[in-house]
Amino acid sequence: MATNRSKNKANAPVENTADTGKPIAPMRQRLLLTWLVWVAYRLLALPIMISVFNPTSPDIIGGIAWQALWLIPAFILTPVILRGRSPYMLLIGSMLTLVYLGASGVVLFTRVYGSSMIEIMVYLLDFVLLFLINTWLFLLLKRLPSMVVSLGKRCG
Repeated sequence: MATNRSKNKANAPVENTADTGKPIAPMRQRLLLTWLVWVAYRLLALPIMISVFNPTSPDIIGGIAWQALWLIPAFILTPVILRGRSPYMLLIGSMLTLVYLGASGVVLFTRVYGSSMIEIMVYLLDFVLLFLINTWLFLLLKRLPSMVVSLGKRCG
């Protein structure tokens, strides 16, 4: 008697890899590490370094408070990044980090015309970290099981 492979494939448990056969765990770890480094950098290191390198010496505490306000959506998204399992939430996170990336690029572009080279490098590092986060999110979303399979598991 012949076995229907499509039926067996549909009932098979979803493993830790998508159709590509690539592992998800290393991508989650890269994303998590880059995310935590970026949040710490953006919240603490960026205001401190700008205060040190900018000739006007802006207030460090005010800079940290300003960055904390800007990072409220990132703080809300952090548990989703820590888990790294829900394709829907990671897709929303990807859109949010694209907004952060765009804003970081605009700040970097405006600082090119009147800031010191060291200050430009501070903003460039922020841009590179956000670019890496978006890259890891994109690759993780490609490796996760499709959203249709995730939805089917919840409904069925």
